[in-house]
Amino acid sequence: MKIILNQDVKNLGEEGDICEVARGYARNYLIPQGFAVPCTKKYIAIVESRREAIEKRKEEKRKEALSLKDRINETPVTIQVSAGDTGKLFGSVTSAMVADALAAQGIMVEKKFIELPNHFIKMTGDYSIKVKLYAQESADLQVSVVDPNQKAPVKEEKKEEAPATEESTQEETTEEVAAETVETEVTEEVSSEETEKTEA
Repeated sequence: MKIILNQDVKNLGEEGDICEVARGYARNYLIPQGFAVPCTKKYIAIVESRREAIEKRKEEKRKEALSLKDRINETPVTIQVSAGDTGKLFGSVTSAMVADALAAQGIMVEKKFIELPNHFIKMTGDYSIKVKLYAQESADLQVSVVDPNQKAPVKEEKKEEAPATEESTQEETTEEVAAETVETEVTEEVSSEETEKTEA
């Protein structure tokens, strides 16, 4: 059965689109809910009369989607869930939890547009999640699932050698001067002995 969409319908089309759907889907859901009307000459004429307004709304939605796409791509989120030693969660991360994490960042997305692998996340780790936006646009959201009770590994810090103190520096200088003095005295004695032998 052919219908004309009164508004955007996920996985079906946009406002003003003419779509072919199952008769039961149209008569039992789309038309009663006001999502669509039968594709008749009457409704085609009505849609065409407001085509300009429809296209303007579509353009605005596309611009909003592109803006939202950039924000989502650049805004990774972290979700904390308790897990066992193997990283398996005590529970699971749902699309509603991801939507809440985005909302905390000021980004509003309906949970039905967030596509989780296998509908749930059961392990800690980093995930790339697709978020559907308007029309064919989608964003890639980076999600880190962590256990808040797991301690982060402690990094060993290199011990820095303590700078020489003024006292130790003075002691080294004194020892060097003393060594130079002894060496000078020995050299003078040897020179004196050689001079005496020469005169003799």
